[in-house]
Amino acid sequence: MAHTLPPLPYDIDALEPHISRSTLEFHHGKHHQTYVNNLNALVKDTDLADQSLEQTIKAVAGDDAKLGVFNNAAQVWNHSFYWQCMKPAGGGEPSGALADRITADLGGFTAFVDAFKKAGATQFGSGWAWLVLDNGSLKVSKTLNADNPMVHGQLPLLTMDVWEHAYYLDYQNRRPDYITTFLDKLVNWDFVAANLAAA
Repeated sequence: MAHTLPPLPYDIDALEPHISRSTLEFHHGKHHQTYVNNLNALVKDTDLADQSLEQTIKAVAGDDAKLGVFNNAAQVWNHSFYWQCMKPAGGGEPSGALADRITADLGGFTAFVDAFKKAGATQFGSGWAWLVLDNGSLKVSKTLNADNPMVHGQLPLLTMDVWEHAYYLDYQNRRPDYITTFLDKLVNWDFVAANLAAA
C-alpha cells in the first residue's frame, strides 16, 4: 500500500493573501510530496509497507535505527493534518463545546492564544505548535522537527507548522506575524471542534 499525497482541502490560492499560492506550491507540492516519496522508498519491501501512517509512526517511534522512517511518516501525517487545520476566511474564536473546554482547561481564549503564540514563537529551529487532548484535558504544546503528540499519548486537535518553509516566502523571518495571521485569519475551528467531539 503506497502512501500518496492528499490533495489540499481548498484551492491552491484560497488562503491568499495570508498564505500565497507560491508557498503552497512549494510546501504541499514539493516538501510534502518529498516526505511521501521518501517514506514509500524507506518502507518498500519491509513489514511496514502495508501499515497506515499512524501504525508506522507508533511502530518506529523511539527506534534510532528507523529514525528516517519516523521522520518521514510523521511529516506526512503532520502536514496532512496541518492543511485541514486551515480554511479560507478562518480564524477568530471558536464557539460551543470547544470554546467551553478552552475556557475550562486553559483559562479562556486569550490565555490559549498567548500560550499557542508562545509555543510557536519559542520552538527553536523547526517544529510544530499543537493544541492536544492530554489525559482528558486540553493542553498547548510544541514538538521539534517531525515529532508528533500521538507518540506521547496525546490526541492532536490543532497544529501549526513553524518550519521556515511554511512561512518564509510570505513572511521572511517574521514568524510571530505568521503565527498571528494563522490564529486571526486561517484556523479551521470546525475541524478542531470535530476532532474534540470524536475523542
